[in-house]
Amino acid sequence: MVRGDGQLSHDLLPNEKGPQDACGVFGVWAPGEEVAKLAYYGLYALQHRGQESAGIATSDGRRINVYKDMGLVSQVFDEPTLNTLKGHIAVGHCRYSTTGSSLWANAQPTLGATAAGTVALAHNGNLTNSAELYEMVLARHGKPRAGELAQGNTTDTALVTALLGGDDDRSLEQTALELLPAIHGAFCFVFMDEGTLYAARDPHGVRPLVLGRLERGWVVASEQAALATVGASFIREIEPGEFIAIDEDGVRSSRFAPQTSAGCVFEYVYLARPDAAIAGRSVYEARVEMGRQLARENSEVGDIVIPVPESGTPAAVGFAEESGIPFAHGFVKNAYVGRTFIQPSETLRQLGIRLKLNALESVIRGKRIIVVDDSIVRGNTQRAVVRMLREAGAAEVHVKISSPPVRWPCFYGIDFASRAELIANGAAVEEITASIRADSLAYISEDGMIDATQQPRERLCTACFTGKYPIPLADDDRRGKEFLERVNPADKIGATGCDPGPGAELEVLLTDDDKKERV
Repeated sequence: MVRGDGQLSHDLLPNEKGPQDACGVFGVWAPGEEVAKLAYYGLYALQHRGQESAGIATSDGRRINVYKDMGLVSQVFDEPTLNTLKGHIAVGHCRYSTTGSSLWANAQPTLGATAAGTVALAHNGNLTNSAELYEMVLARHGKPRAGELAQGNTTDTALVTALLGGDDDRSLEQTALELLPAIHGAFCFVFMDEGTLYAARDPHGVRPLVLGRLERGWVVASEQAALATVGASFIREIEPGEFIAIDEDGVRSSRFAPQTSAGCVFEYVYLARPDAAIAGRSVYEARVEMGRQLARENSEVGDIVIPVPESGTPAAVGFAEESGIPFAHGFVKNAYVGRTFIQPSETLRQLGIRLKLNALESVIRGKRIIVVDDSIVRGNTQRAVVRMLREAGAAEVHVKISSPPVRWPCFYGIDFASRAELIANGAAVEEITASIRADSLAYISEDGMIDATQQPRERLCTACFTGKYPIPLADDDRRGKEFLERVNPADKIGATGCDPGPGAELEVLLTDDDKKERV
């Protein structure tokens, strides 16, 4: 079998398609504040959770305006754009595509019509019963002729938006409480109508969602870092199976399903920012403890411990503390090389990781190096790291990984490689060691990783390591990133990702029929 390879976490190799994070969501209800700018800075703090597109919707109590586009938060928004997004409620989203391709039409927040007005919805996670939800849409409305689905949106989020339409007898809140129990999978929804901000977290609590307090309002966000960035104090996590509504009367909470926690353990390993806390456990402390446990389980003689920046740093600190081997920085990362739309030439592509990371020869030469990182998924970047260390004069290179081997794909919001591409699928540690050309390779044990989170095993999802999925999966032909593209092939401009949106310079490309079918 031809096996793909490449590391999970760092996007260091040009064109190297590695697994990507879940999305980031942010919502704010704050009369008298510049909510669009609060949402902007909140999304900026959550940029690590999605870098393909970004969007913000605001409401002034009478109408909802939305602006979204492909790119990073700082690329999508500028001061004049944010100044046009007036109101006292905002919902924001930064996306990595896990259902539906990376197209303009799939950017969020999504918009939909309700009986009383409009809904704007942002979603973090991935649903497992999209086929059932699509059948519900067909049963209620027939083949979509208007709204996001008709304009080419192929995300599970668009299905939920369509189903929130409701009827004249029910409010959006009533419709949501009726719909949420029928939605399966991982979801943190932040949405709004003209007057109220809403949030909901799936009964398993796969992805994090927190509630914060402003002096003149409230904030909900994927992680606490977004609260701190906008000056909001942390109140609590939104509980699994909980629905909240925020308006001039404050926060009211309802439960739409019993709590059956299965939080993603990979949030502790890599996804969340180090300054986050999940279920009361500091993510940074969990990662440091993973490093300590890795050292306890895998004693190795070395001269220095170095991390692969940035995600390997906390575990490397813990490994050094526990082993007594000095910690050092062995790599310099180019802080100004982020995502780029400029493809490298073949010559530069062959240089690979050096575009973003360089070894410090004065630190490395002649040393026995213990290099610590959070995970290996396919192996290319890890092989490049080992090669760089050897070229910098390392006497030995011993690789330590602060998570177990990743052997299974995720269906709850992380876009891992296919199982056939996972280097640990069917390969022994010795084979992986030879593949990345290290002197040795060691992973933390599953028990060691779980103990570091200080969470009971039964309250965590470990499916990517164990293959045990806590939320039932649909059959193969009823799931997948392109499921809606198969069953609802749209003939709209939006299906190609070229729908420019109302008010854009290229809106002249739309026909009158296209415009009539907009939400």
